[in-house]
Amino acid sequence: MKKIILNFAITSFVFAIILSSCQSTSDKVEKAEDKLQSANEKVLDAEQNLYETRQDSITEYEKFKIESQEKIEVLEKNIAELKVRINKKRIGNKAKLEKELAVLEQKNKEMKTKLENYKEAETDKWEKFKSEFIRDMDELGKAFKNLTIKNN
Repeated sequence: MKKIILNFAITSFVFAIILSSCQSTSDKVEKAEDKLQSANEKVLDAEQNLYETRQDSITEYEKFKIESQEKIEVLEKNIAELKVRINKKRIGNKAKLEKELAVLEQKNKEMKTKLENYKEAETDKWEKFKSEFIRDMDELGKAFKNLTIKNN
């Protein structure tokens, strides 16, 4: 009987060790899976943030491009109207005004070309381009305004 009890105790002990080691491995696997899932979620979040940031900058660029194109078109229209007014009136310095108007028209075309040639992918240069373009457009607008004031 002692032999049977001893065999049963040893078998139970071995079975308990095997059972406990299996559980710890499965726990380890579960923990590793949880960590992997957490890391995957973090990667997905980072990718989503990057995508949103790119979309925001593209959207900002598109808005800026549309607004700038509208300003350029307004200037083109104003230049055309001023040309007509200059041709209708008899002004003593007509040649000088036409020359200044041609310079403004050329600058306006250059700004249009500059805007069209800018590549969206250059996000690191975007802020510099934007500030320079706005400054140049403001100067062009002031020059046109000064020309029309002198003309009147």
